[in-house]
This record gives sequence, C-alpha cells and structure tokens, in this order.
Amino acid sequence: MSENIFFAAFFFPCTAAVIIFALKYTSGIVQARARLAQDGAYQELARSMAAAQMETATSLAALSASVAQIQARLGSLETILKEVE
Repeated sequence: MSENIFFAAFFFPCTAAVIIFALKYTSGIVQARARLAQDGAYQELARSMAAAQMETATSLAALSASVAQIQARLGSLETILKEVE
C-alpha cells in the first residue's frame, strides 16, 4: 500500500506540472497566431488607406486644375464685362 501512496505522491504532481506546462505552451502559440493575424490585418488596412490617400490626392489635383480653369475663365469674363461698361 505504501508503494501506491509513494507512486501517487510522485505521479500526480509531475502530471500536473506537465499539464500546466503544456497549457502555457499552447496558450503562447495561440496568442502568437492571434497577434500575427492582427498584424496582417493592420498591414492590409495600411495598404488600403495608402491607396485611398493616393486616390484622394489624384482627385484633389484634378479638382484643383478645374478650379484654376474656372478662375481663368472668370477672369476673362470680368475683363469682357469691364470693357462693356
């Protein structure tokens, strides 16, 4: 009977230590995978934001050219109206 008690006193704490180690190791792996997925999502978001910023800059340049053209036309219209007066 004392051999069973010695075996139980040795086996159960060792088994508990191995299980705890395995759970911590698994938890670390899961956290690393989640962090990697999150970093990938942030990189994709940064890429899409950079593309949107480039598109906005292009649109702004086109709009700025249109405004400059309208101002030039308005200037010529003002000179024509001043000549008419």
